[in-house]
Amino acid sequence: MDVTTFSSGRRTVATRGGEIAYTEFGEGPAALFVHGVATNGLLWRHVIEQVRDTSRCIAIDLPLHGGSPPRPDLTVAGLAEAVADLCETLDLDQVDLIGNDTGGAVAQIFAARYPGRLRTLTLTNCDTEGNFPPAEFAPLIKAAAAGQIADLLVAIAGDPSSWRTSPLAEGYEHPGLIPDEEWRSYFGPPDIERARDFERLLGAMDSRHLAAVHDDLSALRVPTLLVWGTGYPPFDVSWAHQLRDLIPGVRELVLVDGAKLFFPEERPADLVPHLRRHWAR
Repeated sequence: MDVTTFSSGRRTVATRGGEIAYTEFGEGPAALFVHGVATNGLLWRHVIEQVRDTSRCIAIDLPLHGGSPPRPDLTVAGLAEAVADLCETLDLDQVDLIGNDTGGAVAQIFAARYPGRLRTLTLTNCDTEGNFPPAEFAPLIKAAAAGQIADLLVAIAGDPSSWRTSPLAEGYEHPGLIPDEEWRSYFGPPDIERARDFERLLGAMDSRHLAAVHDDLSALRVPTLLVWGTGYPPFDVSWAHQLRDLIPGVRELVLVDGAKLFFPEERPADLVPHLRRHWAR
């Protein structure tokens, strides 16, 4: 699915916590896809194209991403509440929840707080307790907390020649194949106010939010699938093993050889069959 086709399905809804943008295709049981920091629902377009025949696929744009405006609470726990707000507004009683990157941390907090809203849970490479944020990103988070990166974010957003060599590009095996329209959607306009909000979001990343749901996750028996690329060091396979040992509902851990963080976009065929099998159980 190309960027234009996917974006044609985007709409905005007013929730109790503010407006949220999301994109929807298909009919059937609801599958809710959650992206991570600096991307948006576009990340899931190729997966959605292949499962929309059996599911009502909803890709949220988390606050400050895609078509969603910022919220006062941009912590990962606050982002989880935005997911809950969307579920409430769309009357989604139960969902198949899928998370990637920071969206996986959001999904874990949502699952811990609202286990009754889950039919299944799927986590791809993502932040986990003890690795949120990964040590490789600690200097960036520290600089954001000190208010030192907004100007850099504006410069990157305004320079298309830098997009494919930016830190975000490290999550792709082949960043050169990602279309300009997608990079533009991720980086947004070179706007200093948006950059300052993004700086605030990064600076709010705190390991305590995942630690706080440890006990709830250790009791979570919702059927859970882990699909993990082996080619992205910040989310090493050892963290998938930790999740497998923590969540009693884990049914399967699938390793995707050489895949990097954003493999659901680059290599949807390495996720879709496992999703179908998981959902059909």
